[in-house]
Amino acid sequence: MAFPGTYNFSYYRGDTFQFVVRPKTAGGSAFDLAGYTAAFTIATTRGATGVQTVCTAVVNATTDIVTCTITPAVGRTLVTGSYVYDVQITNGVQIYTILNGQLTVTDDITGAV
Repeated sequence: MAFPGTYNFSYYRGDTFQFVVRPKTAGGSAFDLAGYTAAFTIATTRGATGVQTVCTAVVNATTDIVTCTITPAVGRTLVTGSYVYDVQITNGVQIYTILNGQLTVTDDITGAV
């Protein structure tokens, strides 16, 4: 497993946002996710002092992908501004951070959130 990848993105507050992560081994082949669970966490700052928001992360061990989702209910709790996030996988013994980056939240135009 190499260092985590970086993916920065913008999010419209209250929308559904989904992305897929395909972890790779150091040799470039698919990382076997059998027995792993995932966590997708957004925070105001890095470290234990940041306010954290837990989002949905689902492992599909058949296809070796992790699907991360910000649901409208969770997205409405985020205020306009900048955040950091990461996606981690674990099998209960090993923990790998596979993706991290910055998230910019923008208020939606249509409808009140």
